[in-house]
Parts: sequence; C-alpha cells; structure tokens
Amino acid sequence: MKSEETRKLSAKEQRRQDVFDETCEKLIREGYRKNDLTIGIVKANILVLLLAIPVIAIGVLLFALKNPISLLTPTPQGSLLFIVLFVVLIVVHELIHGLTWSIFSEHHFKDIDFGFMKELLTPYCTCSTPLQKSHYILGALMPCIVLGIIPTVIGILIGSHLMFWVGIVMILSAGGDIMIVCKVLAFKKQPESKEILIYDHPTQAGSVIFEK
Repeated sequence: MKSEETRKLSAKEQRRQDVFDETCEKLIREGYRKNDLTIGIVKANILVLLLAIPVIAIGVLLFALKNPISLLTPTPQGSLLFIVLFVVLIVVHELIHGLTWSIFSEHHFKDIDFGFMKELLTPYCTCSTPLQKSHYILGALMPCIVLGIIPTVIGILIGSHLMFWVGIVMILSAGGDIMIVCKVLAFKKQPESKEILIYDHPTQAGSVIFEK
C-alpha cells in the first residue's frame, strides 16, 4: 500500500497542492518560518487502536456504574442501525471540520474542500487558507466533541446502548484529529515569534505551522 506521501495525486488534489505550495512560499517571503507537523495516516490508525482499549474500558465502566442492570449487549436491529449511523456520521464528521473552519477562514466555505484517499480508505477535509491556532484546534476537535463525547455522555446518562457505542466509536474515529492537535499543542515556538498560523496540509494528515 502506498503512503500518503508517495501516492499519485488526483488532478483536484494536485491543484490544492499547488495552491498550498504557492501560499507557503508567499508566507516564507513575508518572513515566516515553516514547521512541518504532518503525520502518517498509518501511524494515526495505529494510535486509534492503542486509544481504543482505555476509551472503551473507561466508557463501559462509567456506563455500568450509572446503569448497573443494563448490559451492553447488542441486538441485530441495533447492530444494523449502528452500521448505518457509522457510515453517515463519518461523512458528517468531515462536514463538521469544514463548517467550523469555514467560520474563521478568509473566504469561508469556499476555502473548504473534501476528498477521499482511496488507497488508504480515508475521507478527509482540508482548509486552503492558514488559520489562527485556536481556530484550527477548534475545527480539528469539533467532530470528536459533537459526535463523540456528547453522545457518549448522553448515552451513559440515559442508559442508551446505541448512543453510547456510537459516541465511543466516533471518539476513536477522531484519533487522528487528537494526534494532530497534540502535535500542535506540543510545538514550541521561538521566543521572538509573535504570530502563529496553522496551515492544514491539503493531501496529508496534519498541518504546517508558520511563525514570525
């Protein structure tokens, strides 16, 4: 399987890459320093597997404490509905990224684009203009909050198996987003830098940080 760095880009992706490269060069000419914080899709998927054990264990424990007589046992009907919801929510996940980033981007939703890495079976959303750090992080984490954390908490509170498992799986689906945000938060800017811009990479997972 090809990595996202070596795979052949579609014409649409290549156009996005060209715009990205031009913008990066423009920012560098303006005095910004470029820092690559992209991550591998495969690495992100491994993180999700590692994240699954504690997330599921803690979630099931909290569910059991709140609903001691309600077993987390799937039913055929519930399983089918879960599969349908999962497919729909994967699309909604990317839409939430785009809608949130579009609020803060220069040309709003015109700056948002969606794609699918068929070689890696991975949908994605990207923003074609640099964003402020807080705005980028908010857009990256919003699907996890809206589709993952909130449904999980509600599922525990009302004893809904379906809502609980949908929330848990959507938290795990945001594992790559969580990893990207952790890299952004861990980035140490130069002491003299007064401005930070986060530029989402158009064809790879992660971002590029510009500081000046």
